Amino acid sequence: MQIPFNIDKLDRLLDAEGIDFLLINDKNTAQYLLGGYKFFFFAQKDAIGISRYLPTLGYPKFKPEDAFYIGHMLESQQQEVEPLWINNIQNIQWNTKQAGEEAAKKIKKLGYSDKKIGIEFCNTPTDTYMALKENLPDAEFVDVLVLMQELRAVKTEFELNLLRNSSNFITTSMEKVMKGTKPGTDTKSIAQALKEEETNFGMNFEYCLVAAGNSYNRTPSDKLFWNKGDILSLDSGANIDGYLGDLCRMAVIGEPTDTMIDLLSQVRSINDAPRKVIHQGITGQDLLEEAYKEISCCDKNLDFKFVAHGMGMIQHEAPHIYDKGIIPYPAPYKDKALESGMVLSIETDLKYDGIGFIKLEDTVIVTENGFEAFGDNIRDWVSNENA
Repeated sequence: MQIPFNIDKLDRLLDAEGIDFLLINDKNTAQYLLGGYKFFFFAQKDAIGISRYLPTLGYPKFKPEDAFYIGHMLESQQQEVEPLWINNIQNIQWNTKQAGEEAAKKIKKLGYSDKKIGIEFCNTPTDTYMALKENLPDAEFVDVLVLMQELRAVKTEFELNLLRNSSNFITTSMEKVMKGTKPGTDTKSIAQALKEEETNFGMNFEYCLVAAGNSYNRTPSDKLFWNKGDILSLDSGANIDGYLGDLCRMAVIGEPTDTMIDLLSQVRSINDAPRKVIHQGITGQDLLEEAYKEISCCDKNLDFKFVAHGMGMIQHEAPHIYDKGIIPYPAPYKDKALESGMVLSIETDLKYDGIGFIKLEDTVIVTENGFEAFGDNIRDWVSNENA
């Protein structure tokens, strides 16, 4: 069976770090390495009894034939209809400690008990790690979270299509909710309406940040309301088969004032600025400079917040291009060339007293000669005529 990811790239990444063996138990990373396979029983939550479900995949560098998978006892039937590329499969796992113990047995049997083993530290439960350390005392464990995100930084056409649909379904849902909501509706109800629209498309809803009127509070609440003449900001994430759409759009009950039009126009000009230079080969710094240049041309009295980050199975994944945002991480693509197939979320927001929170967030795909934008509709004010 064909391996569903770029195994040559994985081997190169592991080899560059001197890593001999890869051990993965994060659901997102495991899904990627297994070509989209995810055990349906734990697709939403992974707690069971007094522990958690922990899909565990082992991969020895350069030896895919020796890869193994340790799954839950109930997984065998799903694998009958969704076969995996891995031959060595044991569906015996009931808890996280056992997952570590069984993985250690297999690693020892394969001859890697004293080698450098890559794991994702933040996704490895403490009892799993303790079991690995106890049973593999001579092994060196190193973090591979960034490495695994780098592996999936360039999206396949199949992945891009999932992201395209996710983005388009979100903005379509937003437009329907924005135009159909009655004045005086609380933001909790608005978020629920958006959730229902997105799930009607078969999406897995994740969140909705919603700000109404002159409030900057984006928590869905039955104490905050969208009233006549007020603005609404909807910032929502939902996924299809694990691939996340994340966009923000603006609406107003009635017609936008001249000030509203001017403010959103400036926000959009900043968000659009990177599109002038995006193509394969530019660096993240090139993209950031275009945004900063546009900010310098906007109203100096306004405090615009701009950020750009990678998108895919999670928010803020590779390519990481900005190391000074509210979420701190190294940004190798600030000075490294972007590649065709990389996906960026580009967002600009503004707080304006008396009007409220104004934001646009777009999904842009790097192509060989430019870009493609997903969910690129309703980027101006959406007017709700229920006034």
